Amino acid sequence: MKICVYGAGAIGGLMAAWLSRAGHEVSLVARGAQLEAIRRHGLRVRSKGGIESFRIKAEAEPAKLGAQDYVLVTVKAQSLTGVADTIAPLLDKDTSVVTAMNGVPWWFFQGMKRRDAHLESLDPGGKLSRAIPTERVVGCVIHLAASTPEPGLISHNMGAKLILGEPGGENTARTKRIADALAAAGFEIVVSDAIEKEFWVKLLGNVSFNPVSALTVSTADRLIENQEVKSYMVEIMREVLAIGRAVGVDANIDPEARIDMARVLGPFKTSMLQDLEAGKRLEIDGLLAGTLEIARKAGVRAPFTESLFGLIRARAQSTGQYQ
Repeated sequence: MKICVYGAGAIGGLMAAWLSRAGHEVSLVARGAQLEAIRRHGLRVRSKGGIESFRIKAEAEPAKLGAQDYVLVTVKAQSLTGVADTIAPLLDKDTSVVTAMNGVPWWFFQGMKRRDAHLESLDPGGKLSRAIPTERVVGCVIHLAASTPEPGLISHNMGAKLILGEPGGENTARTKRIADALAAAGFEIVVSDAIEKEFWVKLLGNVSFNPVSALTVSTADRLIENQEVKSYMVEIMREVLAIGRAVGVDANIDPEARIDMARVLGPFKTSMLQDLEAGKRLEIDGLLAGTLEIARKAGVRAPFTESLFGLIRARAQSTGQYQ
């Protein structure tokens, strides 16, 4: 298949590399130092078996890559408006778009056919919904750990699980084809008929661990070991669980069980902590603003989550990492 991965960070780079190794015609939309390194040395992936290098076509402008069978969008939420502006040349009438991202996706309510489907904090003015209609979308929840220690190098640290499903749970051939391709490439694939629930399970960890790790400059294991910090994160998880239930999405997991999911990963740095240390913009709105917008729609109070939003936003503003 012809597959473009829009975003050459840790997750996107790993997906592009493994799909290329499996024989697909893969291209990348990349920027800056990452693009230059990929062009000069290839896309390199480091794992327990050593370093592999992949020669993958990479461009800053999607228009140079042409229409695709699948586009895998792997950018952070704060970069999605740029995707909306430039994705059109990659799409023909049958192209599917896989959204592999943290937090609540902009299309979250659309598959549920709610009247209040639009989430302004995630999709200002509806630009994303117009550029990527829901009928093209396959959602993807990521359960693996990877990082970019230097431009052009992806470090695959742990895990390979991806959960796929279409909004509303009516999975079609578009999901099966990409699921089969990713499984053959080496990923552990689960196809879900309740992808909104899977996003919410992941969100419990994203909303709590990511901002708290950035505020404290701490790896996940240290957060869990600190009883006061852990108790704070548990309260945030309880609020997020209540928000989900109020809109018909029950993650059906105890906060302690969700913490156990992070515990098995050991001393890992969350993606927000990695971005903080690298001086990049932080994925605050995609995780917290969207969740709190849903809370307001549902009439659910979330004081712990609101305080965390204010704290991490102030921290990022102080270093120019939030706009």
